Amino acid sequence: MIKYKSVFFCGEQENNGKIKVEVMTMNKKVIGMILLTALLTACGAAKENGGENSGAALDAGSTEVSEETKASDDAMVSAEAEGTVKVWGQMPSFTAKDLEGNTVTEDIFAQKDLTVVNIWGTFCPPCIEEMPELGAWAEEMPDNVQMIGLIIDIAGEDDKEHHDMAVTITERAGAAFTQVIANNDFADILQEVVGVPTTLFVDKEGNLVGEPVVGAYVDGYKQFVEEYLSGQ
Repeated sequence: MIKYKSVFFCGEQENNGKIKVEVMTMNKKVIGMILLTALLTACGAAKENGGENSGAALDAGSTEVSEETKASDDAMVSAEAEGTVKVWGQMPSFTAKDLEGNTVTEDIFAQKDLTVVNIWGTFCPPCIEEMPELGAWAEEMPDNVQMIGLIIDIAGEDDKEHHDMAVTITERAGAAFTQVIANNDFADILQEVVGVPTTLFVDKEGNLVGEPVVGAYVDGYKQFVEEYLSGQ
């Protein structure tokens, strides 16, 4: 089961109610068609209502979550941490570049006991809004935990526009952790993504543990990490 956090995520909603997630890779697009039986997402609603600027901050009223819902979400995160269920198997083998041009491979997971992988795009307001908090958390993580970003909308080395946007977003947010540019090596895992941000948890063997969190929910990410580590 994938964990959803209310309306805090972006997907492209079509007229038939499907969410289309377009992942732009080196020279082609990986397109995943996912049926959702949930409420409109923040970005889907904005598009349907006239295409508001995706870089603008979300209206505060659109992202309110009741205390009852939050308590339920927290309980779910706790249960997932205890079970550490592997939902998508393993992260794929990959060779990619980060925003600074460095080569990154799947060996990055072996460096720590747990890696938090935040999948995001420059078009996504909730992704941008949670970036400062992610940057601050990355600086405070235990020595055996790390965070990486996985950016889905940079279409190869020639896509300077989206590359520069990602650099600006992360620099302004103070998010100094590694930001990997998704390419075709990530196609299989990204076709499972129904919206961004989606956050995954990966152990040092590259196994996905716990449940993916779809939506901006930093408190939930933190809770999972704490409870996962306490069970080791």
